[in-house]
Formats: sequence, C-alpha cells, structure tokens
Amino acid sequence: MSGAVAHPVISSRPRRRSHRQLDTYPATAARVTYLAITVLATVTLYYELYVGGSVSTLQLADLNMSFTFYVVILAFGNLIGAFGSLFAGLADRWGRATLVVWGLFITGYVTMFVIPAATNKWSFGIETFAVAVVEGICLVATPALIRDFSPQVGRATAMGFWTSGPVVGSLVVAVVGSATIPAVVTNNRIWTHQYYICGTVGLVVFLIAFLGLRELSPALRDQLMVTMRDRALIEARAKGLSDADIQAALRHPFRQLLKLDIIVSAFAVSVMLLIYYTAVAFSLIYLTTVFGFSVKDSNGLGNWNWGFNAIAVILIGFVSDRFRVRKPFMVIGGVVGAAMVVVYLMQAGHHPGYYTLAIILAISAFALGVAYTPWMASFTETVEARNPALTATGLAIWGWIVRIVVFASFLIIPVVINSVTPLVNYGTNVKTYAATYASQLSFAQTHPQIVATAQKYQVQLGYAQKFAPELAVIQANPAVFTQLAKYPNPATIPPKLLGQAITAAGGGTKGISVLQTISANKAQINAVVAAAPQLQQLAPYATQLKALSQVPPGVFPYLQAHGPAVQKAAAAAPSQWKRWYWVCFGGIVFFLLSIPLLRGRWRPRDARRDEAEHEAMVQAELAKLNIVAG
Repeated sequence: MSGAVAHPVISSRPRRRSHRQLDTYPATAARVTYLAITVLATVTLYYELYVGGSVSTLQLADLNMSFTFYVVILAFGNLIGAFGSLFAGLADRWGRATLVVWGLFITGYVTMFVIPAATNKWSFGIETFAVAVVEGICLVATPALIRDFSPQVGRATAMGFWTSGPVVGSLVVAVVGSATIPAVVTNNRIWTHQYYICGTVGLVVFLIAFLGLRELSPALRDQLMVTMRDRALIEARAKGLSDADIQAALRHPFRQLLKLDIIVSAFAVSVMLLIYYTAVAFSLIYLTTVFGFSVKDSNGLGNWNWGFNAIAVILIGFVSDRFRVRKPFMVIGGVVGAAMVVVYLMQAGHHPGYYTLAIILAISAFALGVAYTPWMASFTETVEARNPALTATGLAIWGWIVRIVVFASFLIIPVVINSVTPLVNYGTNVKTYAATYASQLSFAQTHPQIVATAQKYQVQLGYAQKFAPELAVIQANPAVFTQLAKYPNPATIPPKLLGQAITAAGGGTKGISVLQTISANKAQINAVVAAAPQLQQLAPYATQLKALSQVPPGVFPYLQAHGPAVQKAAAAAPSQWKRWYWVCFGGIVFFLLSIPLLRGRWRPRDARRDEAEHEAMVQAELAKLNIVAG
C-alpha cells in the first residue's frame, strides 16, 4: 500500500481555485462530513438510475414495450454512460464536486418531472439516457472524492461506504417499492409514483450537496497519502507546487494509465458485476415470470439481496483495513459468490419458497460485497502507484469498461432469453383468465362436441331460454297446438279450440297473454321446435353451458391468441435464465484469476512492513523540508 511520491519544485506563484476547493487538508469532522455527502449523493444517483427496476413489468405493459426493446434501451443507456465516464476523467483537471452537484440537479429534475410524463416507449427510453450519462460521470467523480479524502490505510473502509451507494440505492428502490406498490395492481400507470418519490429525494440531496460539498485542491489531491500522518508532508509539498507541476503530472493521462494491470482488472470486475447488473435490471422480471411472485414480493426479496450486500461492503472495509490486505478477501468473496450463483440458478424450474430464495440471495450478495469493496480499494491503489494525480482518469477507464461490458451483455440477453416478452405482456392476463374461468375452460376442453353444438344452435338456445314458459305449454299440450297451427289467421280459430288453448296456457288473462306471445314469436318458437333433437342433447349440460355463456366475449380469443406463446415461454424460461446465470458464474471465475494483477500484499505482516517503511520515508522527507525551510 505504499508508493513513490515525486518531489515538487518550489514555487510561490498564486493559483486560481474554485470556491469549492480546499487549500488545506480538512480536520476529521469536516472530512467525514464531505465523505458523508459524497456517499449520500452516490446513493441518490443510483436510486434514480435503478428506480425503474421496481416497476419494470408495469412499465413494459403500460408503455407497450417488448422485453427486447426494454433491454436495448438499458444497453444504450449504459453505452452513453460509458462515455459519460470518460468525460468525467476531466475531473482530474476540473475537479469532482461541481460535476456531482450539478449532476444531482439534472437527474433529480429529469426523474421528478420528465420521465413520469412519458406516454410511449420512445420518449421513456430517450429521457432515461439523461440519467444514464450523468450517472456515468458521477461513477467516476464520487469515488475520486472518496479517494481524495481517505488515506490508503483507511481506503477499504471509505470505499466500502462508497460501494454502499449503488447497493443502498438498490435497497432503497426495493424498500420503497415493497412499501408503496399495492399487492394487487389495478393500474399499470402506478409506476410513475416511484419516480415522483425518487425525484423529490434527488432534489433535496442536490440542495445538501450544493451547500455542503467541497473537494481538495489539485496540489493536495494529486499526492499519495498512505496514512493520516502524511498530512503534514502533503500540505508542505502542496505549498510548493506550481501550475506547471500540476499540468505536467496530468499530461497524456490515458497514455500513462492504459496498462495491462488497470485494463484487465477493470474488465475482470466488470464481468464479475454481471450478476449485480442482472439483479438490478431484471430481478423483478425474473422473480415474477419464473417463480410467479408478485411485484410486491419480488421487491421484498430485493430487500434481502441489497440489505445483506450493503452490510457486507461496509463491514468488509473495516476488516480489510484492520488486516491491511485486500486480495484474500477478494478470493473468499469470489469463491463463495460463484458457488451461490450456481445454487441460485439451479432453483429455476422448481418452486422454492420465499424464504429459501431470500437466504440464497442474502448469502450470495454478502459474498459479492466481500469481494468488491477490497477490489475498489486495491484498484485505486494500483492507479496511485502509477500516478496519484490521475485517480479520476483511472476510475474513468474503469467506468468506461464497466459500461461497455454491460452494454454488450444487455444486447446478448434478449438473444439468450427470448421468453420474457410473452410472459410479461400476456402472462398475467393468461394466468388470471385461466384461474378465473378454470371450470369453464375444463368443460370446453373435455366436451368439445357439446360446445360446438351449443355454438351452432346458440340462437335457438337463446330462444329456448327466453320462451321457456311458452315452450313448456306447447310441449304439455301437443294436440291442442297442433290444431291451432292449422289456423294461420287467429281470427278464424274456432271458439271451442281457442277456449281449450286458453285453458291449456293457464286460463284467463294469463292464458290469453301466453297465446299472444306464442303468436307474436311464432318463427322463433318454431326454430326451437325444429332443433329440439339437438337441444335435447345439450339439456344435461345446461348449467355448464350457462356458466360458459357468462365468460366475457374477449377471454377465449385472447387465450387462443396468446395462451400457446405464454405456455411455450413459461416452459423455456427456466433453462434460458440458467444459461445466462452460467455466464455470470464465468465472470466471477475470471475475476478470481485476475486478482494477482492488482497492487497489495497477501499477508498482513508484509503490508505492515510496507507501512513502516513508508512512515520512515515520510519522517525523513519532513526533516529535509524543515531543514530547507530553516
């Protein structure tokens, strides 16, 4: 955790500085405040970026998006964010705090006012790009601020808190979603409420950062700080750094840092994080379509995942700093995380309970947190070993690679998993219809000939129900009504026969009314009589046919149009998701193989020896500076 530091050229020339820049290293209370605001900003930015994950299925349905379109939008959002990360490499020249503060304002405004107004998939997709590019910038600026305010011996702890930003952002998404989304959603447009809540939080945090966030001046932040005891030496050097010294350290930044250890390490952690980005973007879709959980319960499982991940990234930071090593924790976390990915993917196609999945997700998330926080600390130390003045540039390279990897993987996902669109767009309705009208569907499937006959004689069945009393009178008195049929003109019916007919129909006024109804609807009644043999076949199934007739007219056409596709997708989904999670497993294995490239010791005693040697060097150089000053 030690590294060489260049000796400055003494100069008294004044330097321009931003109102946010500090010319002296802040005291502990102020430093903790700036770190806390940076972490709060990071949490908020990732909350805004990930908030759609809590309502993705509702967005797909409301905005008429296919899963492929949704994934492509996410992919290009990451691509745009990748170049935002490269742009943020300018933070080494322009500073970090300004990028973070105004990034918070832009994302807060877009999340609060712009995205919820989207009424189609195109406007939604384009508007989310604004959040993606700002997040790409802040992915670099915020860890650079964390690095500036944290010496190497406390770097893992500080990076643990920064790493908690994306994780706690995801946790907030899940907690707010599970608390505010109803168990039964009746209006898909309810997804906008999550953005209103998120945007409000974003604008409040913008005000906090605007008023309170500061950063170190280039003369301070461009030096290597191993322990807090280096403060006196760093401030002494900073007084003698000229603008030319600073510009010289920043010359050809990418040429200085595009090295094997930095590029391969950044790529390795990016493919390890495929499991993380899959959970952020698609866990709701996966849990609802493969395991049948509700949107509310799926967000509840997210609480377990992100909650344990948040605990891990902070806790392991303290532990790593306590032992002064990073690599052993990366190995432990990576091995356990890879094993839990296999356990998780094997659940697809089965019916695990809520708490079974919760425990699997909790252990997996905790293990990945154990691997990731030490990596962040070690990566910044690896960049510092090459040039501490180019920390933001090194993080920009990492941020660009992360986003490019996610972009490419998100383009691959719809090819590997093509079962989502029918399940998301039609699966809920198909499942609801199948459950609501289960008995009617079963009857139709087991008695197709009866249903076909009923459909053929649907009109006659309707007449039979409508004129049931009149038909009963006719069937009870066939001789009388056979005679009446001989007199097409009612006025010519003999009085005696008319009297018999009235009596047969119930007598008096009632009988006359029945006869009038029969006369006025002679064609319909004759149609029923003509179809009597067929209608008799249907008589034993009258109850079932009546229930079948009460099914809304659009249900059966909908099931016929989409039912087969949904059934096929439901059968294919588990194996398709398994294939993708095997890719995620491979990413973790590659990460494990890349660990030796990073700076840092494997054994605590070696790390402590390096620290002692660095302390001796600091004391010797302070003594020299005091002699020169004298």
